[in-house]
Amino acid sequence: MHNDAIQINPSNTIVPRLTVVGAGIGDPDLITLKAIKALQQADVVLYDALVNESLLQYAPAAASCVYVGKRLGAKAFTQEEINERIVAYARCCGHVVRLKGGDPFVFGRGLEELQFAQENGVAADYIPGVSSSIAAAGAAGIAVTTRGASRSFWVITATTDTGVLNPEIATAAQTDATVVVLMGVHKLEEIARIYRENGKPALPFAVIQNASLPEQREVFGTASNINQIVAQAGIGSPAVIVIGEVVRQRVALDQTILNLEYNIKP
Repeated sequence: MHNDAIQINPSNTIVPRLTVVGAGIGDPDLITLKAIKALQQADVVLYDALVNESLLQYAPAAASCVYVGKRLGAKAFTQEEINERIVAYARCCGHVVRLKGGDPFVFGRGLEELQFAQENGVAADYIPGVSSSIAAAGAAGIAVTTRGASRSFWVITATTDTGVLNPEIATAAQTDATVVVLMGVHKLEEIARIYRENGKPALPFAVIQNASLPEQREVFGTASNINQIVAQAGIGSPAVIVIGEVVRQRVALDQTILNLEYNIKP
């Protein structure tokens, strides 16, 4: 079991460094080999809320694993505090692995952390992770692009830094692209309304909760009824919203799908 207290290395040979690591989506087997190698060389692991904690087993027993997660409405630390801790831990302990869910460069603020470390004299590196922006749809049998249905896909965060609905969703709704909305279940009705107002009340929606985990749940509907379906099913965060004709073309995967509701009309 890892200690969450920082163990100061008394050696004079400490080389401060940071590796920003993508843990991938929920299934711990989806982490990359390079990420595992980084964890095996960690002195400190700072991990987020959406990281599967079983991944911490790859860190050395002497490493300190510290939770710094942020979820909607709950933050262990502010982003500024996390940045400062990265630098402080690197200077006192050596190799800091910043373990983040999905891919750190997809709405994960990984670049900010990397740049802050470099600006403060800490060498930094980045290891990509499997992003829920594609993999969550795939876990539900949805390809974000399919011939004849979608020539492109948009990945959009649901809100701006101030918490209001992202205005780019209205722009995306005017296209035929697949739209993947991250961190958006609490804005689902507003998102669906935008599509209805753009004359697309029958456009398929999918909402996938806990993608790739045994407790994965997914529901399907249209811009007209998806909010009601999600509410009835009790779907909540973490979840990904997929919008577009590709949802209609989903395939059944060889996995257990819980509480499946398929209400899309052809």
